[in-house]
Amino acid sequence: MLISRDRILTTHVGSLPRPADVTDLLFAEERGDPLDPAEFEIVVGKATREIVRRQRDVGIDTVSDGEMSKISYATYIRHRLTGFEGDSPRRVPADLEAYPDFMGRAAKTGGTPSYARPRCVGPIAVKTMAPLEADLRRFRAALDATPSPDAFMNAAAPGVIALFQPNEFYPDDDAYLDAIAAAMRVEYEAIARAGLVVQIDSPDLALGRHMMFKDRSEAAFLVRIERHIEVLNAALVAVPKAQVRVHVCWGNYEGPHHCDIELERILPTLLKLKAGGLSFEGANPRHAHEWASWTRVQVPDDVVLIPGVLDSTTNFVEHPQLVAERIERFASVVGRERVIAGSDCGFSTFAGFGTVHPEIAFAKLASLVEGAAIASERLWRQAA
Repeated sequence: MLISRDRILTTHVGSLPRPADVTDLLFAEERGDPLDPAEFEIVVGKATREIVRRQRDVGIDTVSDGEMSKISYATYIRHRLTGFEGDSPRRVPADLEAYPDFMGRAAKTGGTPSYARPRCVGPIAVKTMAPLEADLRRFRAALDATPSPDAFMNAAAPGVIALFQPNEFYPDDDAYLDAIAAAMRVEYEAIARAGLVVQIDSPDLALGRHMMFKDRSEAAFLVRIERHIEVLNAALVAVPKAQVRVHVCWGNYEGPHHCDIELERILPTLLKLKAGGLSFEGANPRHAHEWASWTRVQVPDDVVLIPGVLDSTTNFVEHPQLVAERIERFASVVGRERVIAGSDCGFSTFAGFGTVHPEIAFAKLASLVEGAAIASERLWRQAA
């Protein structure tokens, strides 16, 4: 993973808006409709090349494949692992339960995505890595066409798979997590062998508090996420720490978020992750103030912060000066070399769904790049 040696580098969380033809294919695949593999390869391959080109055109340093082939960042695993079938009831976040009229309005206006969330009904094992191999092949072709200083690929954490896909087979949560981690280890190691940074998406470490564990105490939640981190670290044993970054968030949706656990409460536990980079929300109105929490912990010298300096749930395009100010706050804590500017979350967490309009998403990324340049000029000038 590159660090900001000469200037503040830029990245984002991973998912980017899919074109309509890609979305149509992904939902057809989800329904079990027959697909033409050649058509799928042509359409998704073209979209992957285009999304890499667009990221580089606006100046993003560490790019992703936009998660073009995935219907969502957590449920895609049903095509790669055994044991997952059907659909399951939705777990409603506690903040939305507190405002049922708002929740109903959001559902009626398309503010909540609709797709299957399979449940675990049998033994988990690797079914096929062909979809991952295809993702890696398409991403490599896109990077060959449009080189980038650095690149990453997303993969779901064991804990977030468990968060969205309830267990109906294993005797307890620990056995379920262990089985998921053993199977996902194959994916993590394959991404690393391909020479990419492995981004582990792990909203369970924050969102889980007001969703999966909303009926437990805060102390019990902290014990559980320590276990989530333990199994994730074990699955990453063969991947160098410097090649791993982990994304943590409180849920990429517009809502009150007044039930979000404070960053300061989970931060000591998060620092136990085997990750050279920590990606987290730092721009939205509920968490922007929490940059100060990092001043009250000892961040290991080999950990880079990737704060969100763009909100991923609003169509406001952040002013570059505001982006620069946010970057500089984090640089004051860990030093300029250990900050990479990012987004709060993905811009298309679910295929065909995104609060931010696709063109505005790229306008926001352009503002991110401009703000990073402003911050770089100030930070390196101060050190001269």
